[in-house]
Amino acid sequence: MRRFLFFVGVAVLSINALAEQSVQKNYTDYCASCHGADRLGGAGPALLPENLERLRRPEAVKTISEGRIASQMAGFADKLGKDEILALVDFIYRPLPVAPVWGTDEIITSHIRHVPAGSLPDKPLFSADPLNLFVVVEVGDHHATILDGDKFEPIYRFPTRFALHGGPKFSPDGRYVFFASRDGWISKFDIYNLKTVAEVRAGINTRNIAVSGDGKTVLAGNYLPHSLVLLNADDLSLIRVIPTVGLDGKSSRVSAVYQAEPRGSFVAALKDVKEVWEIPYGATDFPVRRIAVDDYLDDFFFDPSYRHLIGAARDGRKGQAIDLDSGRKVAQIDLPGMPHLGSGITWEYQGHPVMATPNLKEPVVSVIDMTTWQTVKQIKTIGPGFFMRSHENTPYAWTDGFSSGDPASRDAMTVIDKGTLEVARVLRPIPGKTAAHVEFTRDGKYALVSVWEKDGALVIYDAATLREIKRLPMNKPSGKYNVFNKITRSAGTSH
Repeated sequence: MRRFLFFVGVAVLSINALAEQSVQKNYTDYCASCHGADRLGGAGPALLPENLERLRRPEAVKTISEGRIASQMAGFADKLGKDEILALVDFIYRPLPVAPVWGTDEIITSHIRHVPAGSLPDKPLFSADPLNLFVVVEVGDHHATILDGDKFEPIYRFPTRFALHGGPKFSPDGRYVFFASRDGWISKFDIYNLKTVAEVRAGINTRNIAVSGDGKTVLAGNYLPHSLVLLNADDLSLIRVIPTVGLDGKSSRVSAVYQAEPRGSFVAALKDVKEVWEIPYGATDFPVRRIAVDDYLDDFFFDPSYRHLIGAARDGRKGQAIDLDSGRKVAQIDLPGMPHLGSGITWEYQGHPVMATPNLKEPVVSVIDMTTWQTVKQIKTIGPGFFMRSHENTPYAWTDGFSSGDPASRDAMTVIDKGTLEVARVLRPIPGKTAAHVEFTRDGKYALVSVWEKDGALVIYDAATLREIKRLPMNKPSGKYNVFNKITRSAGTSH
């Protein structure tokens, strides 16, 4: 009997070993290129239990099977069987043998100063208007291009860290641009001299960054470890690490961080705790003011006064407006599907300020009156959108069909008349190829659209006539960011 049990045990161990080898191989083949061989993240987020607390296992099964809207996550139901997908889900919810650490010592050790601070000339090397430049992120081969916004000609193209995320941010004078990569690297690039001047790894998996309105401080928000990291903007040296732990003692990822220059503060939303944090950047000790919210916030944006924060959760169908002065919710907002509020824009409509945002799950743009917080209109679009943009000097707002799973929608740009709230035109820059992310020149006369493909392009339109002016070949161009519009906090773009 003992011999029999011994052989049964050996057989079970052998089966388990084969199953472990199989799931490891499937992870390597289908997941590691985006989420990292060590599950610590790359182009995609880290796949660890502490990062998956709000993703229930059935939803994880669905995500692996079908993919995820508004992301690069593909579905694998055609390549993996049901049992294999279940095994992958078990695998990613399994804790690592050794918990990853990235704290003060690791950040300081990673710091790279490529050029001594203040050693480069204060005048641009080029003749183009430095405030009408675009920084174009090309995700196809991890490069960025500095583009002349008057001639629409590239000035300089350079390699970036792998998988930039969250949009580059500028110094208040527009000279420097700061990048964050998914795997935590923060880079400072001198646009005048076309050089990367400093870098530091602020985390293992980073959400996004913000630059203070006085240009002195950079704040990085991390998924892993759960922290906010304050850096000196001059050279990216470390100021302080703030663990993101709620009042209830629960540790949390950071959903997003933005600067609120009129308030002199950074504002951060926590992903796993129902709190918003406001951190004044003029105070030497960077005190944290905690604001309790009704629901988790996956993204948010501000009204023009920066008094109100408007946010929503990815799995929610309602948004909330928070008065940052009082720290209280003032309204619940009707949103039919998770909005990409980081792409929210504002304008005046019939004497009232309105906000507008695409929805990731529904083919509509929600237009909300910011005095009453009531829905003005749900504008039907070709497909669910991800980015929405406009400019003070154009009558139109543009949104894409980027979140659609239908190729017939993903190639479309819906152009909306801001005065009538009607669809004015549907443009297809390259039929059958994904169109995304509009940005305007500093005067609002031209709109630039990304064709989000390896053999993609930037397509430039006259913003008044909607006639194509020029197209430039590019390698999967993603966002493009106009220096002037960003540093002046144009109502038509993200900040």
